Amino acid sequence: MISKLLIANRGEIACRIMATAQARGITCVAVCSDADRQARHVRLADEAIHIGGAAPADSYLRGDAIIAAALSSGAEAIHPGYGFLSENPDFADAIDKAGLIFVGPSADAIRAMGFKDRAKALMIKAGVPVVPGYHGADQDDALLSDEADKIGYPVLIKAVAGGGGKGMRLVQAPQGFKEGLASARAEARAAFGNDAVLIEKFITAPRHIEMQIFGDGTRAVHLFERDCSLQRRHQKVMEEAPAPGMTDAVRAAMGQAAVTAAQAIGYSGAGTVEFIVDGSGPLRTDGFWFMEMNTRLQVEHPVTEAITGVDLVDWQLRVASGEPLPAEQKDISIQGHAFEARLYAEDTTQGFLPAIGHLSHLRFPTNIRADTGVEAGDEISPYYDPMIAKIISHGPDRATALAGLGDGLAGTQVAGLTTNIGFLTALATHRDFSEGRVDTGLIGRDLDDLTKAESPTARDLAQAALALCGVDGATTGFALHSPLKWSFQLEDQKVDLTFRKDHVDCRVADRTIVAQNRGGVWWFDGHKPRPHFVDGRTVTLFGATPMALTMPDPLARTSAGAGGDVVLTPMPGLLRDVLVSVGDVVQQGDKLAVLEAMKMEHALRAPRDGRIAAIHASAGTQVQAGIALITLEDQDADSD
Repeated sequence: MISKLLIANRGEIACRIMATAQARGITCVAVCSDADRQARHVRLADEAIHIGGAAPADSYLRGDAIIAAALSSGAEAIHPGYGFLSENPDFADAIDKAGLIFVGPSADAIRAMGFKDRAKALMIKAGVPVVPGYHGADQDDALLSDEADKIGYPVLIKAVAGGGGKGMRLVQAPQGFKEGLASARAEARAAFGNDAVLIEKFITAPRHIEMQIFGDGTRAVHLFERDCSLQRRHQKVMEEAPAPGMTDAVRAAMGQAAVTAAQAIGYSGAGTVEFIVDGSGPLRTDGFWFMEMNTRLQVEHPVTEAITGVDLVDWQLRVASGEPLPAEQKDISIQGHAFEARLYAEDTTQGFLPAIGHLSHLRFPTNIRADTGVEAGDEISPYYDPMIAKIISHGPDRATALAGLGDGLAGTQVAGLTTNIGFLTALATHRDFSEGRVDTGLIGRDLDDLTKAESPTARDLAQAALALCGVDGATTGFALHSPLKWSFQLEDQKVDLTFRKDHVDCRVADRTIVAQNRGGVWWFDGHKPRPHFVDGRTVTLFGATPMALTMPDPLARTSAGAGGDVVLTPMPGLLRDVLVSVGDVVQQGDKLAVLEAMKMEHALRAPRDGRIAAIHASAGTQVQAGIALITLEDQDADSD
């Protein structure tokens, strides 16, 4: 059995692996970048080794540094987690050559599934159903166009080395193929250094259902399915297990296909076989097709653990140590239903723009599982994925588990950063989702409603104003001869507080909210207050629709030239592309540039109509937050 393990990852997955390993008495070694010296996974580890700079390329993607750290620490094995080097066959080979154990599949298995075209050819040979399409090596434009015509529109163009939706374009009709192909190739070339593509039939009303598999190199089992159809830009947002509408017959067929796929490559360890499923009607045994195989542990693995009672990391460690599979297929059963929601530091009202900065407060309710890599006082860095936590609920049936997810989200408290809790809550209560009608287009269809910002109520403003007073006792003694009056400006609302003998009158616009202290807690018009946190001049109110209300600093000055004339970088990143030139006339909302940061691309748009007066940085430049990129001027301004 492994006695010392190096975890070649960070954040919540490093903490998750550590929890199981340390519970088994395994000594855990963390690795960290410059940005992560004080990170939670470092604090929880038995040992920690610094491996490089903040950027992933300077640290977590340095396989040589990670292997050197393992050898110097005396670790016998390396667990890659997910992301970074977890599906890099050269890294797995290097670990093996160093005499260490790779907690994952063989390098050959990773290579077999690493390219979509080769993987699908292998699956066709093994008898696993595959979406009709072209997966050939000939990449001639005319040939690809002809193949698309044969398949029938709509079609998907997909990068063969792709992932996360990069290098993927949906083409609805022949006249859009040339543009879609060029765009997909350019993105694939930039993201993966490989512009080869494949063409597939696009499934209308598609669902994304995946099977968790586990092998020991000789045999494999499945641990049932997860539905991952709730996606935005091909990125998963919320997952559940089992899949709504799944029948015993379809589950058996899909499970057998997944096991066949795993055994075809002698798979060892945890993996996921992903299927695209026809969701236009009831699920059918002939209505699912192999999409790809992820040769690692998945982000959404906790829902499988919840419904099966299996600790997948424990199984990984056992199999990596040379033990056979801990169970046979007949021993694994489904127990209830589970959901996972991915909690991110991001502003959903601003195109899901990642939020970076100081996490001043973080608390999770006790009735849910929360996998996290951060704690209050930590920083959300611009260098990595802005996930704060995964919120996991489990119940005896789908309705109970979904209600538990809603309660878990409402009870999660985050202050200091904008999060997507409101969006996740809206999604969890969406009528179609609540009733089990899911497909990959659900979020896109109702995005405006799902991301609609909630305005504070008069009670919210009254509570925030009173919280800023720091008053938590009775109101007597505030004034000798007349009521004490305070005024606050919160966002764009004025709140007047009048402290009387036994209550406080809170005047908001044309309404008066009466606040009464009951046992040290302020109630507002007979309603209990929302949980809240005060940080300086900002009050964060928690609940299903959390909001931060800030009292402006009267001494703060507005920055010169900020009247919509300057486009600033919202965060550090790589300026991937500049789409305009000096002198171009643009309209409000036009896409001006593309910034790549936190593993995503962000469009920078014109704040108003005008003309491009100056461009201050070129494509390919690494920029810091708050830097002026583009200056606008009025269209009729002199242009010497």
